[in-house]
Amino acid sequence: MKKVFSIAAALCVSLYAAVAVQADESPEVKACRSVHLFYPAPDSIAFYNEVTVEKSEPGTYFMVNGFSMGYFGIQELYDGKKVILFSVWDPGQQDDPDSVKEEQRVKLLYKADDVRVARFGNEGTGGQSFLDYDWKVGETYRFCVSAIVNGKRTEYTGWFYKPEDKAWKKLVTFSTITGGKYMNGFYSFIEDFLRNGTSAKLIRRANYGNGWVMDKDGHWYGLTKAQFTADNNLSVNIDAGVKDQRFFLQTGGMTQNKTTELYKYIEREPQGLDFPKFPKSSAEVYRKIEVK
Repeated sequence: MKKVFSIAAALCVSLYAAVAVQADESPEVKACRSVHLFYPAPDSIAFYNEVTVEKSEPGTYFMVNGFSMGYFGIQELYDGKKVILFSVWDPGQQDDPDSVKEEQRVKLLYKADDVRVARFGNEGTGGQSFLDYDWKVGETYRFCVSAIVNGKRTEYTGWFYKPEDKAWKKLVTFSTITGGKYMNGFYSFIEDFLRNGTSAKLIRRANYGNGWVMDKDGHWYGLTKAQFTADNNLSVNIDAGVKDQRFFLQTGGMTQNKTTELYKYIEREPQGLDFPKFPKSSAEVYRKIEVK
């Protein structure tokens, strides 16, 4: 999936599309429609979110922490293998990673020993990282991206809470040119990247909740509002809403759009939100900001 502003452009196309078709009825549709939640929030230095996958299939990306220059989440690959993925984009709109000058590229500042890193292309270009991790349907997983502005670049670190260790794991830190901007453009999505026709007939569903961002002054803001959007795939078997004080996304198969109309905003009550238990070892990220 391309950068968030590329997604927005696709939304404009689909908004004015004249015909909608059901994914399981049209041979033209190869994949489930990608569905998103866009969270209004201030520019920030940390983005915390949680996901619980209810239904997965091979070739699915449950993206949890998306922002204007990258995204972070879990995937079930074509063969059923499961991984955690964190990616950060180079500046620009190119798709050939070799076309980017060295000084314009994403820089790797840190990676854990068991994390694989590489450059990517064809959906923008940049740096990506993978951690093999056999995540489970029905379990809730916690993610956080922290950001430090360093001159014209911003350094993004991906953190994953390993429930079996009861500890945060620092996966990787990437630096990219942002003009000195803080993190912004927050979103989540579900994507079917198998795209073999059959995959469009299968349901993917996940709950996203207890999301927070921390602004540059150290104030936390709960993500209690989201806009339901989708890509320019014309399938109508999509849905989103609120269940048990968490947002949900669903796409594919026999899904019916019964809960929230596309492009409408969804809100959940702020009561019951838990203050994020942020990794203590990353307190240096905030310099003078104390993270409890």
